[in-house]
Amino acid sequence: MSHSTKIDFIYLSEPDMIRAGVTDMPACVDTMEEMFGLLYHGDYRMAGSNNDSHGAMVTFPEESPFPTMPKPTADRRMMAMPAYLGGNFCTAGVKWYGSNIANREKGLPRSILMFTLSDADTGAPLAHMSANLLSAYRTGAIPGVGARHLARRDARVVGLMGPGVMGKTTLAAFMAVRPQIDTLKIKGRGAKNLDLFISWVKETFPQITTIQVVTEIEELVRGSDIVTYCNSGEVGDPEKYPLVKREWVKPGAFLAMPALCNIDEGMEQPDVRKVVDNTGLYHAWFEEVPKPAHKHIPIIGVKFMDMIAEGKMQAEQLEDIGKIIAGDATGRENDEEIIIMSVGGMPVEDVAWGTMVYRNALKNDIGVKLNLWETPALR
Repeated sequence: MSHSTKIDFIYLSEPDMIRAGVTDMPACVDTMEEMFGLLYHGDYRMAGSNNDSHGAMVTFPEESPFPTMPKPTADRRMMAMPAYLGGNFCTAGVKWYGSNIANREKGLPRSILMFTLSDADTGAPLAHMSANLLSAYRTGAIPGVGARHLARRDARVVGLMGPGVMGKTTLAAFMAVRPQIDTLKIKGRGAKNLDLFISWVKETFPQITTIQVVTEIEELVRGSDIVTYCNSGEVGDPEKYPLVKREWVKPGAFLAMPALCNIDEGMEQPDVRKVVDNTGLYHAWFEEVPKPAHKHIPIIGVKFMDMIAEGKMQAEQLEDIGKIIAGDATGRENDEEIIIMSVGGMPVEDVAWGTMVYRNALKNDIGVKLNLWETPALR
């Protein structure tokens, strides 16, 4: 029996990705929820010895004898994030990106990302796609999944820090699962970004009838039913990460944190439920960096790992959103409990959403078909 050796794949530019539905946030939230179910049951693989690593990162030295080597400026890194996801996906892929905060001076995004989706059996490419929107939407969708299961059903007020891309997609995800939200409190660094963000909110979500710009984090948190920090900043000193104080937090609040965050002693207490997007991811991170790990990875779930290591928290107190989604653990138990969820970001999310967008593109004949070979020159 002969098999064709021809391999074609499709290239999807950013406009192609939009046409193929990458910005469909309700669908993205549902896809991420399905992905979490597979994670909980173990039908996935990522890199690292425990198959839960965020990825492999290239960093640069402070001093180099090579004048052309990039300098370790703020947020400078290059990274590969590979994963396999089973279930209805049964695909593999890798996201590759370079990040440099100075890109903004050139009119470019801080990070420039591409994603290659592969056949999980042969490893052959299925698609090579622009991934800035792919990554932004899958990242924003995770707080939305959290809000679906952990926010109060009558949540109306969102407190959001960081009026950028992550802020947009996170708010869009909250609106997908809690459409009755009508009030937004927002904090940002500059008037221009705030103005652009507010204009976008008014145009996209007219049901948000009250928008309040605040200057202090305390003001942002107080009275908010849902709180999220989506800002960027310098990593290395947890004392300088944006703080959440227990006295600010409204009973019943849900906090979703996909960016730099620290908490005070009150928030450390066991009656504040602490949820992560994948426990294994935080174990992998904790093994990969010096301690305390929160100095090197500013995500709040890494702080939880430090707390466990220091005896401030029991390992069994760390909850996994996948277990909650699967129904093997309870979601919100009452209207008074405070729940904080860490959002770390995982390549299985890119594989999940990339697969759905790819299938939409195939169905609707979107993208440019490219040929890898008719017959490989070496085999």
